[in-house]
Order: sequence, then C-alpha cells, then structure tokens
Amino acid sequence: MKDLHINQPALLKRCFGMRESITITVGTVIGVGLFTVGSGAVGVLGPAVIFATFAALLISIYPALIYAEMGAALPFAGGTYQYASLGLGRPFGMLAGWNFIISMISVASGEALAFSFYLRTLFLALGISLPVSDPLIASAAILFFVILSVRGVEMSGRLQNGFMFFFWGITLVWFITMLPVFHLDSFSAAGIQGSGGLKGFFPCVAMIWWCFAGFETCCAMGEEVCFPRINLPRALFLAPFIVFTVTALFQWALISISPADSLAALAAADAPYAHAMKTAGIVGFPLILLCLGITLGGDFSTLNAAIAAPARYLFTMARDNAIPPIFGRIHPRFNSPFVALILLGLLMILLVSTGSITYIASLSLFATLLYYVIGMASALGLRKKYPDLTRSYRAPGLAAGAAISIVIYLLLMTQLSPEAVIAGILWSCLGLLLFFTRNGFKKMPETEKEKVDFLFTGDAIDEPSDSERKKMDREYGIWRAAVICAAVGVALLYVFSFLF
Repeated sequence: MKDLHINQPALLKRCFGMRESITITVGTVIGVGLFTVGSGAVGVLGPAVIFATFAALLISIYPALIYAEMGAALPFAGGTYQYASLGLGRPFGMLAGWNFIISMISVASGEALAFSFYLRTLFLALGISLPVSDPLIASAAILFFVILSVRGVEMSGRLQNGFMFFFWGITLVWFITMLPVFHLDSFSAAGIQGSGGLKGFFPCVAMIWWCFAGFETCCAMGEEVCFPRINLPRALFLAPFIVFTVTALFQWALISISPADSLAALAAADAPYAHAMKTAGIVGFPLILLCLGITLGGDFSTLNAAIAAPARYLFTMARDNAIPPIFGRIHPRFNSPFVALILLGLLMILLVSTGSITYIASLSLFATLLYYVIGMASALGLRKKYPDLTRSYRAPGLAAGAAISIVIYLLLMTQLSPEAVIAGILWSCLGLLLFFTRNGFKKMPETEKEKVDFLFTGDAIDEPSDSERKKMDREYGIWRAAVICAAVGVALLYVFSFLF
C-alpha cells in the first residue's frame, strides 16, 4: 500500500477505536458546561430548561452529520482546519483552526476552575479547608494533563475511558443514594416560570449549547482513529444524544433537590450542584460522592480531551507552514506534539488567572460558533471542489441543512456579551495577521494536493477485515441501543415530572 504521509515530516499513530472516539468527544463537553453555566440556566428557566436543552440538541444534530461526512472523508489531524483549508482556502482554514484553539483553551481553563470549585467543596465536606487559591489548583490540574498528553495518546485514550466510566459509575451510585430526597415540587407551574421566565430562553439555549460544543472533537484527532471511515461517523451519530441525555438528567436532578423558591439562586452559583445540595441540607456522603464524580470523572475527562485536541490543530498548522514549524515538533519517545502542548498549557494557565467562568464561557462560545460556521461552509466547498472524494457517509440535504445551521449559529452569536465578541474578533485578526505575515496569498501546499489526490485512489485508509467489521458492528449496535433507551428514558422522566 502506498504511504499517504511519505512526503510529510511527521505523522501520528492510529490507535483509537469507536469507544475512544466517543469518550474523547463526549468527555470534552461533559464537564464545565454541564456543571456550571449549563446548570446555572436552571436558575433562569426552572424546569422549562429541558426545552432549551432539547433546542440545543436539535441545532447540534445536523452539524454533527456534516462533520461525520468530512471526518470520514479527510481523517487527518486538524479537523475543521483541514476541511476549511481544502474547501474554502487556507486563510479560512487558519481562521477556523485558530478559533478552535482558543475555544479549547477556554474550555480547559473553565474546566480547571470548575475542578477547583468542586474540589474545594469536596474537602470542605471532609472537614478540610484548602489553603490555596482556586487559580492555583486549576493551574496544577492543567500542568498534570499537559504532562499526561506529552506522554502519548495511547495513555490518554486509556485514561479517558477510565475517567468517563468512573463518572458514569459514580453518577449511577449518586442517583441511587439521592432517590429518597428527590421531589417534584419544583415542577409546578410556579417552578416552570423560573426566575427569568421565557425572556431568558435564547441566552440559555446559547449557554446550554456550550454543553454540546465539541461534538466533533474526534475529528480533530482523526489521524489517530483506526478505521476512521467507519468509526468517526458512528461516534458523531451518537455524541449529541449522549450529551443531551447526561445534561438533561443532571438538570432534572438539580431541579428535584431544589425548592422552587431557591432555584433563582442557582443562576449565580459557581458550583450549582454543590450549592443546591447544601441549600437543601444534603451534605455528608451524597455531597462527597457528587464532588468525586465531577472532579475525578467529568472534570478530568474534559481536561484530558480539551488539552489533547487543540495540540493536533497546532501540529497540523505548523506542518502546513501556517504557523512557525516548531509547533509541529514530535516528541522522539512519546510521538506527541509536545511543543504545541506546552504552549497551550501556558495559555490556559494565563486564562485561568481571570477567575471568571462566565467570561471564559462567552469567549469560548464565540470562537466555537465561528469555527462551526466555517466548518459547515467548508462541507459545501468540499462537495463542489472534490466531488469524487471518497465519502463513506454523505450528510443528507447538505445545501439546505448547512445554510440553515449557519444562520442559527450566527443568531446564537448575538446572545453573547460584547466583551467576548470583541475579544474573539481581535483573536481572529491576530491569527489572520500571523498567517498572511508567514504565507501571503500562497495557494495550497503541494503536500496537501498530494494528500487529497491520493485519497481518490480509495486505498489511502485501511479498512477492517470481515471479522473486525462484525465486531465493530456489534459494538456499535450495543452503543446505539443503549443511547436510544437512555435518551427516551430521560425525556419520559420529564413528562412524568410535569404531569404528576
């Protein structure tokens, strides 16, 4: 078989399966959004938050299908950067990659702060007061995961599975222990009104959508996914529904432990779940269990993925000479983009020093929405410029679906704070300035042309054997059935709560 990367200076190792693709993707988003601003929306909408969460799911499904098509067709490190470079041109690729990087930096920084909030609560529940500041705790967590990522993707992938399954296991035990104290009083008409009524609906959709943002993280690491033409689409089919299920279930739990007259206070709480439990007088083992699940499961899984994924963007951009080549250096022993990881860690620690999750969330949202808009436009460009590109999956109704999704995401940008929008625009201008300073208006490098041309031969990516395919199909069938049952079950839980 001809080597796809024969002319490239560095390459990454394919070692992720579908399970790792799902957990690295879902792990990116089940954390800071869910346990901070995504749950703070309960304080604004009350139980009606489920409708905002469902809206966030709906506007995530079709973009996930678009990324399923692009990820399977172009399974290389860099995700949207690659798609935009090929579909729209290298300046758009730079703009997309640059914004993905600041988005993930913001996610990791916010997650690290959320980790410090809940870790402090955990130690207080054990009768210990931590003598260090939240930014210092957050910085230590970032440093740990930078070192972990430098040591290689295989270790990160194994630990990611562990973090996610630990989180789900602790979540199950926590729900069982909380069954005697759950109540449906806040699902009354007064509770549904919330503190802000429906006037806060659209801003809440934007903030809750942050819980879904990152559903395409596995595409950023596409060069490390085995059999990507099969595994990447399948991971993207499931990821939005998994995020919806977990987000909606935890929101239901938050409502069910909070008296209706205390819901409004959740909107301003740094750690809404810990705040609600303490307000309701629920301390001791249930509070310790909750904090363990959030810190060592949800927070760790997000930090692991949010630090690893943007480094692949920097690596790819350096490999294409869009940014200085030093960021494309690979560790000689661990085969990881270690220079990119170190830079990202320093930027994350700098953002952590602001101490504001709300500002970090707004900055991340602007950057995320912008690179998704570019990514969806790229799908249209790829269909037009490379109609013969091997596509194991094709998103249905792309022209209309992409256009509608782009309009929706642009409307979501109007819900962000002016400060975050200005900061996002300045960051974008800085990225374009860096790009044009280094590249001017050069066309696509020959290595990129060779990459796409070789994909047309159809044998650039390994395909599974019949036995491997059967095993993959069986695994996907189990995951799909479990996700469908869980999502339907959570929806029925809300129906029951509203009716009874």
